[in-house]
Amino acid sequence: MIVNHTPAGWQIIYQQAHALLAAQLLHQWPPFLPLDQWVGLLAAAAQHDDEQADWTGHYGLTLAGAPANFTMKEFSLEQATRLMNAARFQGRWRSLLTSMHLSTLYESLRGEKPEIDQFLDEQLACQKTWRRELKLKKAEADQAYALLHWCDRLSLILCRQELPEMGRALEIHRGPDGYTHHVLRPTEDGPVQVQPWPFREPQLAVSVEASVLHQLQFRDDAELATALREAPIETLRWELAKG
Repeated sequence: MIVNHTPAGWQIIYQQAHALLAAQLLHQWPPFLPLDQWVGLLAAAAQHDDEQADWTGHYGLTLAGAPANFTMKEFSLEQATRLMNAARFQGRWRSLLTSMHLSTLYESLRGEKPEIDQFLDEQLACQKTWRRELKLKKAEADQAYALLHWCDRLSLILCRQELPEMGRALEIHRGPDGYTHHVLRPTEDGPVQVQPWPFREPQLAVSVEASVLHQLQFRDDAELATALREAPIETLRWELAKG
């Protein structure tokens, strides 16, 4: 989960909700793939953080008893394996995109544990097989995945409240169009801008739901889970407009 500290306590955005925001952003790009591949790319974006494990041990809490942000968690080979198993039910294209995302996120862990190395090797081998079977060039797969990665990154910037102050620009990522895009908010209450503008329409609105917690510390995961089930929900919205 994504955890933001607020004056009133904590704002919690589930990773699956962040993924849905990424899919909203992707949907606004001009399609550059056949329909079946475009829908598969949307599915991969919307489901790239699925198969999260149930809370056990200190999965949901820091040592101080605060809700733990996802960046504080170790790589879960179990979750990654479940995610790949689920993707395969939607076909090789969805599996390819999901596998590429896992490689991008976790290739830096190579060498830490033999089982992680084995998983990473399996992903590279499967990606090569799926590209061959789907008759795709690596550059074609890379272009499609670049959009998933781009939308994942912008969604995280919005969900984690990382928009810089004073109208400064923040790099998003290199997009499938070959451009490195930046995001900024020129005025505090104004729309968010992306430069260069990549979307079909000159303006759009996206949103994500967040749980609001006023309790700062929790005894254990069970208490946090109960608080989250009972927490009020707020909808965070962003207006994006061409500068």
